[in-house]
Amino acid sequence: MEFIYLLFVLVLATFLGFELISKVPSTLHTPLMSGSNAISGITVLGAIVLAGNGDHHFLASILGFIAVILASINVVGGYLVTERMLDMFKGKKT
Repeated sequence: MEFIYLLFVLVLATFLGFELISKVPSTLHTPLMSGSNAISGITVLGAIVLAGNGDHHFLASILGFIAVILASINVVGGYLVTERMLDMFKGKKT
């Protein structure tokens, strides 16, 4: 039964996130992306704790390791995209 509740929360969060992101104007996209990168950094820390905790099952360590990789890709990619977007706002160098 707990799995059904978790699945419900995941589906609800997915729809809510999609609706929120689709309504964000492009001028606010860069600051919001930077904020979400900071939140993803917190996710990396939580995933490291999960992967390194020896009290859990082997599956939890594997899932924690996968979470570290995916969250790290999200953080690095997000900062690269943010930097690229900020470069578009800079004036042309002559």
